[in-house]
Amino acid sequence: MAKAVLFDFSGTLFHCESAESWLRAALDQAGITASDAEVEVWAERLHASGGQAGAYSEFAVPAHLTDLWARRDLTAEDHRAAYTALVETAELPWPGLADILYDRHYAPEAWDAYPDTVAVLELLQKRDMPVAVVSNIGWDLRTVFKHFGVDHLIADYVLSYEVGVKKPDAGIFELACEAVGCAPADVLMVGDNAVADGGATAIGCSFELVEHAPVAARPRALLDAVRA
Repeated sequence: MAKAVLFDFSGTLFHCESAESWLRAALDQAGITASDAEVEVWAERLHASGGQAGAYSEFAVPAHLTDLWARRDLTAEDHRAAYTALVETAELPWPGLADILYDRHYAPEAWDAYPDTVAVLELLQKRDMPVAVVSNIGWDLRTVFKHFGVDHLIADYVLSYEVGVKKPDAGIFELACEAVGCAPADVLMVGDNAVADGGATAIGCSFELVEHAPVAARPRALLDAVRA
């Protein structure tokens, strides 16, 4: 049985808002009025562009962005540049919205916790099992955990843009195991990406895959994962 647990962030513990909600929030901040029909159409375009970090969408990265996309999670600057560039490919009718959309995506209010997120973190604390969050990301997600009042349940955060290495590279999982003070064989990794998160198995961690699904559609996958 594992002595510590590593969790991915987006699509695992938390889920980002819908593209429509994302766009509406940005339009409100910019003081732009749009009809419901306009928001619906352009939200679909935004989702298809891949420009909403944390959203799950199938899209082709434009050739001129492939290098930037490959390194997007290694620095805050490249993360912003990559996602704002993808937003621009949607060709929104409102100029200057790309940066506002980017800023909105990391607002704590733009995220929802899965139904069992708090419960699983509290359960692990009761079991004296330290938890670390391991994420490929370009911004400080600690604000989301504080917003939901669960930051005290996290022993450490291992974020790609802070440590200079990203999943599935073994190095990031080695750092995470050190953070929870356990050998890899005693650590469980839980995430929604079989390749990126599953990379933990290369150093001997066990791995449980959860579905990247809407919050309402996944009521207890995390609890099931830690009890597997």
